[in-house]
Amino acid sequence: MKLPIYQVDAFTHERFKGNSAAVVPLEHWLSDAQMQSIAMENNLSETAFLLREWDGAFHIRWFSPLTEIDFCGHATLASAYVLLDQGMAIAPLTFRAAAVGDISIAQLDDGRLEMNFPNRQPERVDAPPGALLDGLGAHPLAVLKNGQAWFAVYEDEHQVRQLMPDLAALKSLAPLDVVITAPGRDQDFVSRYFWPANGGDEDPVTGSIHAGLAPYWARRLGKSSLVALQASRRGGLLYCRVEGERVFVAGHAVQYLQGMIEI
Repeated sequence: MKLPIYQVDAFTHERFKGNSAAVVPLEHWLSDAQMQSIAMENNLSETAFLLREWDGAFHIRWFSPLTEIDFCGHATLASAYVLLDQGMAIAPLTFRAAAVGDISIAQLDDGRLEMNFPNRQPERVDAPPGALLDGLGAHPLAVLKNGQAWFAVYEDEHQVRQLMPDLAALKSLAPLDVVITAPGRDQDFVSRYFWPANGGDEDPVTGSIHAGLAPYWARRLGKSSLVALQASRRGGLLYCRVEGERVFVAGHAVQYLQGMIEI
């Protein structure tokens, strides 16, 4: 069986920046084992599999090299880019995911694609686990938590950029991942994301966690529209706005590869 595959750099307009995702449009579902094997072979943060449903929405599933993921922003952005760029659909788009429901995608005038996420604002934790503090090394100003990750808040961008966590300690926090964040110098806030239990050491750009980061920083900074930098080695820019129970996360994308896979 041959299947089309696309590789897209998300949250950037430059190739070799942002976060890479593979996108595999399907005509029928593969087995879970096949999809996991393809994701392992791709060895990217995520591989997204898409299947058009009867109402025109696209059922989407995301696989890291290690496991299926409940919620992934950058591979959703990459998937929307592929569908629009290849003429498989027109905007607005709807993706359907088991864990987060429907995600609508709008195309903005400047070419950015904007995803409509549920608000996943984290809650403050007074007594964070020792493995988190040991794994981070540098003690944060505050620790919060949502259903996806622990949030460690630092004083400034320099601390976020310089932190070198003990990934073995952070892995013991599974199934939750860890995001570190601080006010930005040139952007409203910065972050880095570590997920050794679910996908790899450090994720280059993580759209899903901004459904929690954006509400936190919106409240702290007193503004509903924010620009965020994920300060990984590749780096990526995310344009966020918070409207009640919804968080909108937008970014650019650029295609790197188009081909066929054989299974």
